[in-house]
Order: sequence, then C-alpha cells, then structure tokens
Amino acid sequence: MRPLEGLLVLDFSTLLPGPLASLILAEAGARVVKIERPGRGDEMRTYEPKVGDDSVNFLLLNRGKQSIALDLKAPDAISRLRPLIERADVLIEQFRPGVMNRLGLGYEAVRRMNSSLVYCSITGWGQNGPKADIAAHDLNYMAETGVLGLSVGADGAPVLPPVLAADVAGGTYPAVINILLALKQRDQSGRGTYLDIAMGENLFTFMYWGLGNGFAAGAWPHAGGELVTGGTPRYHIYRTADARYVAAAPLEDKFWENFCRLIDLPQEWRAASAPAGEVTKAVGAIIAAKSAAHWRALFAGQDVCCSIVATLEEAVNDPHFAARQVFAHRLLANGRDLPALPVPVVPAFRSATSHAPAPRLGETLDPLLSI
Repeated sequence: MRPLEGLLVLDFSTLLPGPLASLILAEAGARVVKIERPGRGDEMRTYEPKVGDDSVNFLLLNRGKQSIALDLKAPDAISRLRPLIERADVLIEQFRPGVMNRLGLGYEAVRRMNSSLVYCSITGWGQNGPKADIAAHDLNYMAETGVLGLSVGADGAPVLPPVLAADVAGGTYPAVINILLALKQRDQSGRGTYLDIAMGENLFTFMYWGLGNGFAAGAWPHAGGELVTGGTPRYHIYRTADARYVAAAPLEDKFWENFCRLIDLPQEWRAASAPAGEVTKAVGAIIAAKSAAHWRALFAGQDVCCSIVATLEEAVNDPHFAARQVFAHRLLANGRDLPALPVPVVPAFRSATSHAPAPRLGETLDPLLSI
C-alpha cells in the first residue's frame, strides 16, 4: 500500500510548481483531481512539443491524475465543488494573492466546508509583503534573492540557469514537505491548516554558506571569488582540447593530491599557498591540451571528484541511471509509451504499476462516483 492511498487532492494550479507537487503526491498514492478551465484547461497543455492534443510537458507533470472542466466564475461553481471540497484532504492553488478569495474559494470560506482540509497556496513572493502582487518568473526570483548574482560567466555577466530552481526547489518541494507535515499534524489535532509557500524566499536556503559568511563575518560573497563560485582551482570547470568540459571538484586535500598527480601538475602549483588564479590557469592549460575522452579514461576509478560535463541525452543513457531504473516508470500518451518524469519518491512508496496516462481535459465527469 502506498503511503498516501485514500487521500483526495484537489489541484487548482497550472504550469509547473503546483502540478509537480500534486504529481509527487499522486505517485505516493493520492487521488489527484485537477480543476481546469473549460475549453483551454491548464495553460501547460498548449506548450510545444505536443503528443496528440496536449504538450509533453503537461503529460509528464500530470501523469495518473483526473480532470474536471469547471468555470470557477460560474454562479454554480461553488455548489458543484462543495461535495469534492467536503471530502478532500488537500487543496493546492497557485493564483495570485486574493484570487481564490474573490472566487469564494479562499481558505476561510473553504474551511467552513471542511475544517480538516490542508490548504496550500504557492506564489512567488507569498501572500503578503511589498512584492506580493508583483508578477515574476523563475529568473526574477533568482535575480532578487542573490542567486543569479553569484552565477557568472567568464565576462562577469550573470548566466541564465538551465533549471527552474525557484519553481521546483522553492515551490514544489517546500509545498510537498509542508503538506505532509500538515497531514501529520492533522492526525494529532483533527484540524487542517493553511500553508503559504513563497518560492522566492525559499531560495535563501540554498545560499546557506553565503548567509553564514555575511551574517557572522560581514564577508558577503561575490561572484568568481568564493569556494563554489570559481574562486579556487579545486572547484572549477575546465575546457578540453575537443571543446568539451571537465567539472573538477577535488576540494579535500586527498582528492586534490590525486588530481594533481594524475594531470602531472608541477609541484609549485600544488601547495595551498600558491595563488589561486595562477593555479587555475595552470590546470586549465593542462586540461585544454587533451580530449575529454583522455580525461574520462584517466579519471576513471580514481578518487578525484571529476566528471566530463554530459549532455542531457548522454545523462539519460548513462548505465548508472539505467541500473537504478530512474526511468522505469512509463507514461502512456496518444498511443505512445514514453519514460515518465522521475520524481523524488523512493520505489517502496510508489505503485508497482508503472504505466499511467495524463488526463484529457474534463474527462472525469463525476469524480465522486468512485471515491
């Protein structure tokens, strides 16, 4: 039995943070019912590329869920939703602050229908504060919390991150963590609660080392000058002769000594007292003289904490991830069988049934029939 079997989740969210949160809950056994706009549905459905009528992004994020098409502004919307709300365990919404209140579905209104409901709101800046109503995307959250300012290229300009860290790490994961904590608390008190998840502020957790340096010593970090921002040759990315890259992280002395020996770094550059910038240049020149294949073979089986930077295609086909069955679960979509999105739920808590489709818009005509 999956740990969330029997739980009903109502998901009013769209795009990424909320749908990924409800996907994780669904993978652990919860029944998730998406409440979508008639005609268009979740905006993610329209993205490219598509597999059939819906985008592959939507299909990956909504595997194993159900869908109701309902105009939340319709006069009878609340009365139609009431039976679901009264029996739900979790509600997830991702509108701007105040929208659910205006629809008559704010926490206080819903709590009067179901006092044991865990109500989770995911927004960029939270429900209150000077930025609460400001529109933003992942890049903005990283820009305004100092994360982007520490991620720079060789020219000193910030680099566009390839991952949506605020959406996933600042939104989805804190939402799931707090939903589970709230459900545990409900087991003890019998009461539900309201969760205010703010994606922007949750990024500060990832800057713990910079916060510590700044708060304790007044030494606020800067790009290119810290342990993990390019300030040491022991945590750096080096270009190879064939325009690939070595991600080198031999931070501890034992790894650094092995690394220096394998690349035959001259002794004068190995000491901790050697100028970091000069050592980085020396290491870079050595790495640049040989191909990625050479360095991959040289570092294989050695304790050096060095990797060849992989493409996403190479990573997906890595034998290690195949052995771990990372892509063992499947997604049925328009007659196609695709790998499902990996989620951080251990196999023991997931269904043994590996195939599940995403819902068509409004396909669940009466979700109460089989609850």
